[in-house]
Amino acid sequence: MSDRPHPILIGVAALVYFFLMVPLVIVVGAALSDTTYLTFPPQGLSLRWFENIFAISAFRRTIVTSLQIAFLGTLIALLIGIPAAYALNRFRVELPRWLGTLFVLPILVPEIVFGFALLKSLTVGAGVPVFVALLIGHTLLVLPYVVRVISASLASFDFSIEEAAISLGSAPVKTFFTIVLPNVRAGVIAAFILAFITSLNDVSVSLFLTGPGISTLPIQILAHVEQFFDPTVASVSVLLMFLTVAVMAVVERTLGLTFLAK
Repeated sequence: MSDRPHPILIGVAALVYFFLMVPLVIVVGAALSDTTYLTFPPQGLSLRWFENIFAISAFRRTIVTSLQIAFLGTLIALLIGIPAAYALNRFRVELPRWLGTLFVLPILVPEIVFGFALLKSLTVGAGVPVFVALLIGHTLLVLPYVVRVISASLASFDFSIEEAAISLGSAPVKTFFTIVLPNVRAGVIAAFILAFITSLNDVSVSLFLTGPGISTLPIQILAHVEQFFDPTVASVSVLLMFLTVAVMAVVERTLGLTFLAK
């Protein structure tokens, strides 16, 4: 029996790759175009639109803001999500079922409704500063992903190992940090990557919570498109793609993608 894949399977795989790669090729080609408008195929090659990103102060400012919000929001979500996922798995019998559903509500509610609710309750109702409101909104947005991913890792963890360590005299907190957490490290890293990218690319929630002088990169892209039709937006998209690839490359070089699949 031959190990060669069936030609139909090869054709389907090629179509999938074609479907995934063609939009990326178009965006990269448009970003490298020498014209003053978006076009594909590119008419001449130039890097001036990448330089234009950093020449525009609004893009420089929103890139920094987006990275700050994504990093801090993901970090806070991990600080909340790791103990929450641990409790939901460790005490699944004692805790009520609706408690697990509580952590996925931001996903179940449409993001536009979620963003408007945050606007009314935080910015308008409580007078929370724009940056803090953005940080709270993005933390709540990515928290369900953190809880779900880490819960999936904890689902295969044998808690009898933890109980054995505690019975031998180890403190519960020390046991958590020395035994439980290292065993779900892959889930924590995967949750961080997923939450960070989700926060960085969010539009719906940020659209309601941005204010004068404070905005995120996706919102600035929308504002730029409303006024200009140059390849700057395509260049920003290419930078975001390379950022995602760089993060995955670092993970692959340090841990290996197969490590995250454990």
